Amino acid sequence: MGMLIWIACLLAAVSQQRTPTEQITLLPSQDGKASAVVITTAGVDTVLDQPYQTAAIDSKGATVSTGNGADIGSRYASTLTAMPQRAAVFTLYFVTDTDALVPESAARLADIKAQLAARPAPEIIVIGHTDTVAKQAYNDELSLRRAATVKQMLVEVGIEADRIAVQGRGKRELLVPTAEGVDEPRNRRVEIRVR
Repeated sequence: MGMLIWIACLLAAVSQQRTPTEQITLLPSQDGKASAVVITTAGVDTVLDQPYQTAAIDSKGATVSTGNGADIGSRYASTLTAMPQRAAVFTLYFVTDTDALVPESAARLADIKAQLAARPAPEIIVIGHTDTVAKQAYNDELSLRRAATVKQMLVEVGIEADRIAVQGRGKRELLVPTAEGVDEPRNRRVEIRVR
């Protein structure tokens, strides 16, 4: 009789074990900014707001645990290896009223080109911007000329031209908001967005 009670207790314990049907792990964001995921199960919200937190989800809800990069990396190595490279954004700055790079940006260009060339099949968008000194039509043309100049620099190092799209935004998307007619160096830029 004692053995039968022990087996019944064991079966009850096993049947009450919570086996997760899904697991969700929050990875660190690419840009280092805080991120979060809200998981709603059985009408209850569970928030993952720290890198490497994992929610094990079953029919009764979610249980949260915190891991670390090494643990997650070893557990999900094949999945992480198969993921595409993260997107990247590079910014280059220009001399006033020209499509010539300022010396600091010219110095960074070799490193940017090397990073882009290391990607197997990059999709690149080059977006030109201006400050607010000139009229809209002139700034539209200048921003497009800046983007085309950077595209040509990338093509010269072996990136296929058909992988690079160019856009000119003129003074519509200022990095540093200013009034009309302000010569702001940080607005005279090209953003290279890579996926």
